[in-house]
Amino acid sequence: MPASKPIKITVFFILSWIALFDLIISFIVMINQLGMDQRLQGWVNLLWLPLPVLTLIIDRLCIRKFGTKNVNKIELYILALLTLLIIINLIRLQV
Repeated sequence: MPASKPIKITVFFILSWIALFDLIISFIVMINQLGMDQRLQGWVNLLWLPLPVLTLIIDRLCIRKFGTKNVNKIELYILALLTLLIIINLIRLQV
């Protein structure tokens, strides 16, 4: 039996899987509610499904081309920039 390759874990890989599971769970919970508003929102939640799937695909393609170490470095820079933008926006809203 050939040895399988280990999964190369990146930041966006983890975040995409978490988002995917959250979307599926919220879809299932909201569809099974009694109110029509919640059911409709559950179906609307499915419209967000391509975003984490696309992020997973792009992440895996970048891993093949550039390697795990370089991709993780870039992804951490992207997350730091997004966090900085959120903090700046919160400060702006307080003023």
